Amino acid sequence: MGLFSSDGKTRAQRRAETKALKAKAKLDAKLAAKDRRRASRELRKSRKKIVEKELKAQRKTLKAEAKAAQKVAKAEAKTVAAKAKATADAKPFSPASVKRFLTVTRLVAPIAVPVIYRLAVAGRGKITELQAKRIGVSPAQLVKYSGSGAPLLARIEALRTSLQKVSAQDTSSDTKQFVDAMTARLDNLAIAVDAAEPMPAQQRKTAHRAVENELSAIDADIMARLGVRT
Repeated sequence: MGLFSSDGKTRAQRRAETKALKAKAKLDAKLAAKDRRRASRELRKSRKKIVEKELKAQRKTLKAEAKAAQKVAKAEAKTVAAKAKATADAKPFSPASVKRFLTVTRLVAPIAVPVIYRLAVAGRGKITELQAKRIGVSPAQLVKYSGSGAPLLARIEALRTSLQKVSAQDTSSDTKQFVDAMTARLDNLAIAVDAAEPMPAQQRKTAHRAVENELSAIDADIMARLGVRT
């Protein structure tokens, strides 16, 4: 009598159904995670295109502004130099005219140099801001690092911060295992970025692309843990 349950199914049948349901749930979770990663990659790719367009336009504007500033500075320098020469020609080898010419020459450089310098500084700041926006980090995080792998190292730092939020939100053992596993992966990826720095350009680009894909997958998993659908 104990071989059959109240619904007429044997224990073996019920165990088989339970196992099948668990397998289906596991497969559904795997497919959902894959969809999240794909959506995250597509969103990041779209955002990257938009920001790169803005970055290109900004560089073009800064280049035009710098060129215009140089042109104005050269014109002013030429005018001042012409006046100084006319004065000097009026009194050849006059100590006063020579002194005046040298004074004017010293005054020309401060007119042009600060303008160009301010444009360069503002341009670098804007470019850094756009680069940080493209990879999803703050400019302060990005400027901490140097080299071609700086954007990836900044992303790794941002993901570490996100993992801290996950850990603070859920203190269960399952979440702790997740955070520990993701932290270990980020440590390995940071080592990979540093190791790629001295590589030839093409190899370094390939290594960086692989690291970027890994970071996108980790980002999607963290967002899922935080209850954010990408």
